[in-house]
Amino acid sequence: MSGAVLHVVRAGALTTVQDAGRTGFAHLGVPRSGALDLPAHRLANRLVGNPEEAAGLETTVSGCALRPSHAVVVAVTGAGCPVRVDGRPAAWGAPFVVPGGSLLDVGQATVGLRSYVAVGGGLAVDAVLGSRATDLLSGLGPAPLTDGDRLPVGTQRGRGAAADVLPYGCVGAELVLPFLPGPRDDWFAPGSLRTLVTGHYTVSPASNRIGLRVLGPALRRAGGREGELPSEGMVPGAVQVPPDGLPVVFLADHPTTGGYPVIGVVPEESLAAAAQSAPGTRIRFVALRSGRPAL
Repeated sequence: MSGAVLHVVRAGALTTVQDAGRTGFAHLGVPRSGALDLPAHRLANRLVGNPEEAAGLETTVSGCALRPSHAVVVAVTGAGCPVRVDGRPAAWGAPFVVPGGSLLDVGQATVGLRSYVAVGGGLAVDAVLGSRATDLLSGLGPAPLTDGDRLPVGTQRGRGAAADVLPYGCVGAELVLPFLPGPRDDWFAPGSLRTLVTGHYTVSPASNRIGLRVLGPALRRAGGREGELPSEGMVPGAVQVPPDGLPVVFLADHPTTGGYPVIGVVPEESLAAAAQSAPGTRIRFVALRSGRPAL
């Protein structure tokens, strides 16, 4: 332990502790959880000299404000946002020092939804099943931040990345989601896959850490497929279609089983952009066959 503590002055709309997630417990009904935008989370850790899986903060839209008890090295990545220390501009996407007692303010996201705050040494909150990640579905891990919380900081063991610029893929005006059809695409009426790849879909405001919900043309079931499947295993990126016909793309806090049919699966490397896409963003689904576009 470094002895430093982060005092939460402003928790923001939804700020959670996240790391690379807890793996190996799906058979117990425990999702992986962890940072929704893993590349941004890993980059923030690299910038401050942490292992890439170290625990940091994931903010949602409105950022947060923190006051460290001792000087700490900080990096903010993910959604673009203003960063200030005691009211003075600080770097976004690069490491900087926040003196003890100073106020670090991570402002409202201007591009994307979720910013990532890494602190040298990582956050040393208690681990649950080998991870410090907050899981909003199961309730495991620390609760979402509230004003007045205190977060212990671990001991910094490394140095930050020695680079002027490190690449980070940000979101654009359109969210492109490639997917492999199946395993239950036969549950849908002929033409449903074409509807999915040609329909005008947008990100729904009802999206959260569990799943990206969409608005657009409903997908119809095939004749005789009006019931539900026995519950079966689900993976991140599964495109599950509930009875209303509107697809849900499962994200990090998704349930590990489900009975609604899955029309396709989005590769995990494409999910970070989904986590950063604001409500109203146009979605283009692209069907793949053996890694190549189809249809």
